[in-house]
Amino acid sequence: MALILNEHLESECQLGIWEIQEDYDNLLHRLVLLPEELEIVENFRNYERKLEWLSVRVLLNEMTERELGITYDGNRKPYVKGNYYNISISHSKDLTAILLSQKKRVGIDMEYMSHRISRIAHRFINSDEIITEDPELNTFHMYIHWCAKEALYKICDKQDIQLKENITIEPFFPKPQGSLTGWVRNRLRNDLFVLEYMKIDNYVVVWSSK
Repeated sequence: MALILNEHLESECQLGIWEIQEDYDNLLHRLVLLPEELEIVENFRNYERKLEWLSVRVLLNEMTERELGITYDGNRKPYVKGNYYNISISHSKDLTAILLSQKKRVGIDMEYMSHRISRIAHRFINSDEIITEDPELNTFHMYIHWCAKEALYKICDKQDIQLKENITIEPFFPKPQGSLTGWVRNRLRNDLFVLEYMKIDNYVVVWSSK
């Protein structure tokens, strides 16, 4: 069993995380796919992409205890067929994460801390944001910022948003688990969001709902 988290949150959301331990056939046999869905996954050239696609659907079914499908709009925003839930999805390395809510908009992002994120920090951290100079926490802090901005990008439907220019994360001290706040400001909105985050082994997971 690769379900490592399935939790109902106080925010009226449900958070699930799946560790991909299975091979393609094992995951496929857990699902009942429509012919067009089977064609989609079989057409992926990358084997890991196949596993990701299947693991999302297995995790969704485990979380909801029912067979549900997922579709995407023109901006690659996912939807649960039948409008049962709002859904946000993230993958990184061996983990798949889903955030669900029947009442709220949702956004989640997860990253495996695998490289020196400082090399690209200038692309997403703006002059109003503060990153700790503690060498033991600096990389972790930047990954939280990155995931938080990606989660807000998703919850706002990816509309006219640049991570550096339009999203600002307010100062916080990074802990293994905690909360933070972030602003999304553009021509469409000027909204404050509360986000939750946690560290699982070498992964950072950040999510929000509104």
